[in-house]
Parts: sequence; C-alpha cells; structure tokens
Amino acid sequence: MDLNTIWFILVGVLLTGYAMLDGFDLGVGALHLFVKKDEDRRMLLNAIGPVWDGNEVWLVTGGGALFAAFPEVYATAFSGFYDAFMLLLFSLIFRACAIEFRSKEPGRLWRSCWDGGFAVGSILAAFLIGVAMGNVTWGIPLDENHEFVGNFLGLLHPYALFLGVTTVALFMMHGNIYLIMKTEGALQEKLKRWVKITIPVYITCFLIFNVWTIFACPHIESVMHKRPVELGIVFVLAVLVVANIPREVHKGRYFLSFLSSCAGMGLLMLLFALSVYPNMIFSNPNPANSLNIYNGSSSEGTLQIMFWIALIGVPIVITYTSCVYYIFRGKVKLTEESY
Repeated sequence: MDLNTIWFILVGVLLTGYAMLDGFDLGVGALHLFVKKDEDRRMLLNAIGPVWDGNEVWLVTGGGALFAAFPEVYATAFSGFYDAFMLLLFSLIFRACAIEFRSKEPGRLWRSCWDGGFAVGSILAAFLIGVAMGNVTWGIPLDENHEFVGNFLGLLHPYALFLGVTTVALFMMHGNIYLIMKTEGALQEKLKRWVKITIPVYITCFLIFNVWTIFACPHIESVMHKRPVELGIVFVLAVLVVANIPREVHKGRYFLSFLSSCAGMGLLMLLFALSVYPNMIFSNPNPANSLNIYNGSSSEGTLQIMFWIALIGVPIVITYTSCVYYIFRGKVKLTEESY
C-alpha cells in the first residue's frame, strides 16, 4: 500500500470520526423542536453540552489532513463549494450561539427563538454536509487545470439534495439513539418510541439513494463491476447493523444500540470510499479532469513527514475524545448549572 492510499484512508477515518460524533449532536438539534417541555429541551442540551464543541475538533483535524496531504483537492473543493461551506460555517456558529444564549434568560419568547435557531442550524448543517457528499459522488464540472467551472445553483440538483435529506435522517436516527442512552424516565420512553420512526425513514432513504446511484452514476456502476464482493458485503452489513438497533433498544442495551449506529455510519463511509477510490473529486461531464489521490496529492517527501506527525497527533485526538466521554459518562440530570 502506497502513502497516497494510506492518507486517503486516514482522511476518511478522521471524517468518519466527525460524522459519528458530531452526527449525533446535529441529530439532537434536529429533534429539539419535537420535544415540547422546557425541562426536556434542557435535558437534550445537557446531553450534548460537554461534548458538542469537542466533536468538531474531528472536522478541523480532517480538514487539516486533507490540506496537508491533498492540497489541490482541498483547494478545488473549498473554491467550488465556497458558498455552501460559508452557509455551513454560518449554521454551525448560529447553532453554537443558540446553545450558549438560550439559558441566559427565562422568557418563553427568548428561549423559543433560540430553540428555533438551534434546530434550523443543526438541520441546515447536516443537510449541507449531505449535499456536498452528493456532489462528490455525482461529480462536479472541472476544467483541465482541475478548477471548478460551475456555480452554486448547479450544485443543488435533485440527487445531491436527496443525499442531504438522507443525511438529516441518518443524523436524527443517530441522535435519537444517543439520547436514549443518556436519558431516563418518561423522556426516555418517548425517545424509544421515536426509534420506530427514525430508523425506517433512514433505511428507506438509504435504499432509494443506492438504487438512484446505480442508475444515475455510470462511474459508480463501473466500480461495482470491479468490486462487487467488497461493496456487497459492506452494503449488507450496513443494513444489518442498523436493523440491530431496535433489538438492542428493546433489550435495554442502549450502549450497544449506539455502537450499532456508529458501526452503520462507519460502514456507510466505507461504502462511499470503496465507490470513489482512487478518485477524490470526480469530474462530470469530463472524467479525464478528475482529481485523484495521485494528481491531487502533496510530494512524496511531504506525505512521509506528515505521516509521522499523524502518528503522534491522531492518538492525541483519540485520547482527548475518550477522556471527555469517560468523564461525562452516565445519565444526564438537571441542576442549577444546567443549560
């Protein structure tokens, strides 16, 4: 395995870590407005309060790894998706403000406004992440210098928009499972009933998206002929681990249900990686202009130096994240210091 492939895997691992961790707190934000009582909404905020900003470290780390290892891919993606990334940044900032400001005043109107901001920011962030992934899968117009030659509206085609909806459904399911693990009593019983809605909605979107991909993306279909066994195994496992979630919830094994949800997201990212490798940004309609792990990467020397830095940095990120989750383990309670 060459260094380019190792870095492709490493960037994928970091972005998968972000999807697993920030995915559930974005999902909690999307579910926020469906909980009516102020006490229950505070419980939801307390469930993600100690970890939501730390989860975004994985996005920063993944972006940094992409910049260091594949600078041309980074430049093309960020210039092509500039407006979308600005919207994503705005939604994340607005969402963070909502979390911090909501509890500063007890007024109903004040809290309702910030509740709306929290939910809209969370849904918009999840939706835009899905739209970006949809465009990477579908392909974007690149010229011979690997420059993006499209526009923002061109990125909003039905295929990418549907993956945005699928991503929102995925994060809502993931956030629902996390909240069941962190709550108890009547709120937990309500969240357990929601599992019967969030999982079927996500699986339906997931299956429709995969069928759509086969018919709409010839370059993905050709990859399926090259790697039918690998893609088939990962696809079946992705469906099975998600189907295992209600079983674990029914048996009261909430941590295992959350791990199943994480495994489902990991397998989904693996399915995506196997479908696009070695391409990183597919050029549509001219595949010859695509950016892959070789024509978009740094020099061999840079990849080697960054590899040794990653061997030190990634374990630090994993250790930091593990410590935070261990310290704030267990059920959440409302106290005077709560949100």
